[in-house]
Amino acid sequence: MLMLYRRTVGDVMTEEVLTFRPTTPLQEVAALLDANDIVAAPVIDEDGAPVGVVSASDVLRHETGMPDPQGQDGNDERSWGKARARTAGALMSSPVFTARADWTIPRAARELRRRHVKQLPVVGDDGLLTGIVTRSDLLDAFIRSDVEIRGEVERDVLGRILGLDEGTVAVEVRDGVVTLRGHVPEPRLVPVVVGLCQGVDGVVAVDAHLAAARAG
Repeated sequence: MLMLYRRTVGDVMTEEVLTFRPTTPLQEVAALLDANDIVAAPVIDEDGAPVGVVSASDVLRHETGMPDPQGQDGNDERSWGKARARTAGALMSSPVFTARADWTIPRAARELRRRHVKQLPVVGDDGLLTGIVTRSDLLDAFIRSDVEIRGEVERDVLGRILGLDEGTVAVEVRDGVVTLRGHVPEPRLVPVVVGLCQGVDGVVAVDAHLAAARAG
């Protein structure tokens, strides 16, 4: 059976990424984050692999001379080390948590929540940086208009995958809730239609009023 096309991290990530090297001076980090209006950026090694992330809040804490109040090491040594930092490499958070371009949107969203971060650098099979995906990128993927959802259900689910004649099933979408009314050729297709519709990005629920023609 043909599968529904599910959008992935690669579809929503930003490919043009502001990056720093471990040796980038903090003044340059602060200026570039501010000029580009972004909250954080990956630090990459000479090959292009991410080795950490430096954030505007890290820079701000550094400028005020305060250590990280959430010292992860059980002592303040690393925190005070960051407070004395002069480069991106000394200030960055490491290890860096990354995503893959072929991840589904829900998987990336779960990883962001689990790691308590707002963005994930995206790496390829070689471990090199290919993009960055943010919380807002993922939210945008979930927030789809009812018209978009209805179009995908009619075109992909009912038409391309199930091959139903146009008009066999009427589709109505309101606030992400899909209502289906009509007929399908066989009883066993009813749960299939519902399951496929539930797999469409942005669908909140499916309300099916489908009658089936008798088998045979």
